[in-house]
Amino acid sequence: MTADALPHTTPRRRLTPGRACLLLGLLSAGLALAHLHAGPGLTAGLASLVNISSASTEALVLHFAWWPRLAMALMAGGGLALAGVLMQQVLRNPLAAPTTLGVASGANLALMAASLLAPGLLVLGREWVALAGGGLAMGLVFALAWRRGLSPMVVVLGGLVVNLYFGALAMVLLLFHQEALKGMLIWGAGSLSQNGWQDAAFLAPRLALGMLGAAWLLRPLAVLELDEAGARSLGVSLKWLRLGGLGLAVFLTGCVVSVVGVIGFIGLAAPNIVRLAGARRLGTRLLWSTLLGALLLATTDQLLQRYSGILPTLIPTGATTAALGAPLLLWLIPRLRLHGSAPPRPSGTPTARHAAPRRLAAGLALALIAVVVIGALAGQGAAGWQWASPLDGELLQWRLPRLAAAAGCGLMLAIAGTLIQRLTANPMASPEILGISGGSAIALMGAIFLIPAPSNPMLVGAGVLGALAALAVLVMVNRKSGFQPERLLLTGVAITALFEAIKAILLAGGDPRGQQVIAWLSGSTYYVDTASALTVTGAALVLALLAAPLARWLDILPLGAATAASLGIDLRRARLSLLLLVALLTAAATLVVGPLSFVGLLAPHMARLMGFTRARAHLAGAALTGATLMVLADWLGRQLLFPQEIPAGLVASLLGGAYFMWGLRRL
Repeated sequence: MTADALPHTTPRRRLTPGRACLLLGLLSAGLALAHLHAGPGLTAGLASLVNISSASTEALVLHFAWWPRLAMALMAGGGLALAGVLMQQVLRNPLAAPTTLGVASGANLALMAASLLAPGLLVLGREWVALAGGGLAMGLVFALAWRRGLSPMVVVLGGLVVNLYFGALAMVLLLFHQEALKGMLIWGAGSLSQNGWQDAAFLAPRLALGMLGAAWLLRPLAVLELDEAGARSLGVSLKWLRLGGLGLAVFLTGCVVSVVGVIGFIGLAAPNIVRLAGARRLGTRLLWSTLLGALLLATTDQLLQRYSGILPTLIPTGATTAALGAPLLLWLIPRLRLHGSAPPRPSGTPTARHAAPRRLAAGLALALIAVVVIGALAGQGAAGWQWASPLDGELLQWRLPRLAAAAGCGLMLAIAGTLIQRLTANPMASPEILGISGGSAIALMGAIFLIPAPSNPMLVGAGVLGALAALAVLVMVNRKSGFQPERLLLTGVAITALFEAIKAILLAGGDPRGQQVIAWLSGSTYYVDTASALTVTGAALVLALLAAPLARWLDILPLGAATAASLGIDLRRARLSLLLLVALLTAAATLVVGPLSFVGLLAPHMARLMGFTRARAHLAGAALTGATLMVLADWLGRQLLFPQEIPAGLVASLLGGAYFMWGLRRL
């Protein structure tokens, strides 16, 4: 057969980094030209970049608002993408990014605190304040993961915990200074609006300095692709190299956040897209990721400007990138090559089983009763600390419903965390970390804004549907990978980012219902009445009783699918039943205390560390621990800043996050 007789096949064109940037560049240029053509015209619009002699209104708007905004989008997107590449290279972790490691939230918190407590620091340089906050967050993540050799799993978990922790602190500041920080709701969600060239002139030299630093570190950082022994044999100081690379990434992030606020997902999406498109060498990834990040943000912002007129409210660009980037990341997750493809280890660290778990559970029950008594009778009043009489019906009528609701929600979140940890054999799983609480919260916020005067049953139903939707996404994205912990975490990051984006959009719009959403997100029990408390407590007890017969499944499922099937367990029915129960527990608890508490992550670990190892005992220990933690959080929130209150959900986040960071090295 001759060569001419061979069947002719057309080679399939593969998406390369250059083609991806070219497509985005053409789209961005087309949108820009269309905007100029719809305004003063193409020629006059281009001339307005450097010449405003005509002094027409359209020319002034273009010169002082539209062109600076385009330049800011390009610089901010490029800077965040460059920071993401540096973090991923130093940590050898595709999950690393300014948002996932808490750097952006740390910078945002520092700027909020400085605006309130020390505005003089902002005069010295906003980027230095943001740099201090981002550096603190990164240093905290490093401190948590250093003893584990900066293991990717521990780094990501530390970043998630720091992110949630700093987010809780920012929410506390926002609750008590809503008027002073009202403008920061839009800025914190990532606003690219400009009224001159001063911000662009501020950011440009700093980004240029960061790019020069990245170029100078290019060859040393390339050594990190080797193993540690190979890198040391070349005489490279890994400690200083890592600190230098991460310090540069934090500096870039701090500069961008100080000008435009938190822009989500660019630093995570751009480097991974470039890697998937075929860029393997560090220099190539730095170049294409920076360009792609710039074009991603510029294109998103121009699309937002083009269609903002038909939207009912102001949509911040940073929230939009997170909302668009979350589905993109969910599409990317199954295609990422993550280190450590081994199946997940059994949940938890090896701990000694308590000799008498029932006696220990009885002790926890007594501790819960003691905390409830203290919460009901002890507190501050006009005359200082007081111990109320048990016969003071008016006072107890106000305090007891709150304590009962807090205990019920803590119990439900703890059981949900225990179920999801044992089901996935992943000690880092929880409703908060995996995005289940975020999915429930998205549905609840949608019901609040879309349904006139929704009833409690309607809100519970919406929350359950949202939690089930989040669980369905988790299952679909991670089914083929065998629920690998890294991919589960990244899926949770995507769902949580979508929740944060929707929250930012709703709060930045200025709708009066936004204040109700802020109070609910913070996890306050202030508005709980007797009927609501009885409903929550009853739901908690019923769902806890439903979980008890599932203990056999929870003991066997972590052993693997083959073992479970050989013991006669219908895996599909068992998993769906457990996931449905997790959704019900999460939605019912989120409705009262919001999605911010750490109870679902913390209580199962505390119970396991106390010696509850078998599933039935683990469920009981976690439930009692979670209830005690939430009751204690509610009481402390009423006392710490009396007469003002810190919501129970935020106190639980602060207490639980601090404990979890302290004990992270034991996980």
